[in-house]
Amino acid sequence: MRSEAHFLELIDSHFPREHDFLALGRGDDCAVLRGGADYCVTSDLFLEGEHFRRDYFSAADIGYKALAVNISDIAAMGAKPVAFTMDLMAPVDLPDEFWDEFLKSMAGLARQNDMVLAGGDLSRCDRLGISISAFGAPGSNGFLRRGNCAYGDILFTVGDIGLARTGLMALEAEGIKARETMPAAVMAHLRPKPKVMIGTLLNSAGVKGLMDLSDGLARDLPRFVGPGLGANLTIAPETLHGDVHAWCKNADLDPVEFAVLGGEDYSLLGAVSPFDAGKARSVPGFMEIGTVTREPGIILNGKPFDNPGFDHFSQ
Repeated sequence: MRSEAHFLELIDSHFPREHDFLALGRGDDCAVLRGGADYCVTSDLFLEGEHFRRDYFSAADIGYKALAVNISDIAAMGAKPVAFTMDLMAPVDLPDEFWDEFLKSMAGLARQNDMVLAGGDLSRCDRLGISISAFGAPGSNGFLRRGNCAYGDILFTVGDIGLARTGLMALEAEGIKARETMPAAVMAHLRPKPKVMIGTLLNSAGVKGLMDLSDGLARDLPRFVGPGLGANLTIAPETLHGDVHAWCKNADLDPVEFAVLGGEDYSLLGAVSPFDAGKARSVPGFMEIGTVTREPGIILNGKPFDNPGFDHFSQ
């Protein structure tokens, strides 16, 4: 990177300054968002050494995933992503070719979702870090929230569980070779696909709430159903991806328990009343996994499941 001005020119070459959602785009002290409705906002940090390693993440993978995890939050609200801001912590030794691939990949994902880069900031730093805030417009029934579950509601997922965790384990064990031995699992970790269309379809179908599974089903499920409630889950081994089974067989692990612990799946977890489930069941990928119970805790295939899963601050 030769200078800040040079870097801003590089950004301009990938991201347009004008968009229907912007009254005023990049270049002033603030951007001005156009619209008279409510918008949801989400933010995520993506830090080298904590969330990714350049040993097996390419520049394009980093740019893609930094934005994708934010889009997934918007999808979980049953909303449509419209804009984002980006703050970059940039090491000076990264070449222009790295940044070109990084921005090209991110810009491609932004175009797929009709999102505009509204602004951001740039700072020199010893290691690479990306902070993104994304904005979403409401779906047909507003925003889908957590904590709206009731006893007897049907719990469901859309997307693989445990596959991204398998990819991470394979990359940590094998490095870039894992791209060949477990390509589906590796891509699930490096380039998760935000389920925006699925979220809007579920919103229209009248589901009670959605959540994206970033910390794994075991940890996210209690957050989703809310206090005082629990879940009785039935997850058949044959519903899991073959890469999950292959990894767990080699590691002598139970594939269902491994998948429920998960992590960075970015699949959707949802709840729907059994009386209103017809339309939701017609949404592609809908998989019923259990029901909401009156008692807190998780029952998995008839047995209590007490492993709390991933915690950002645990050792």
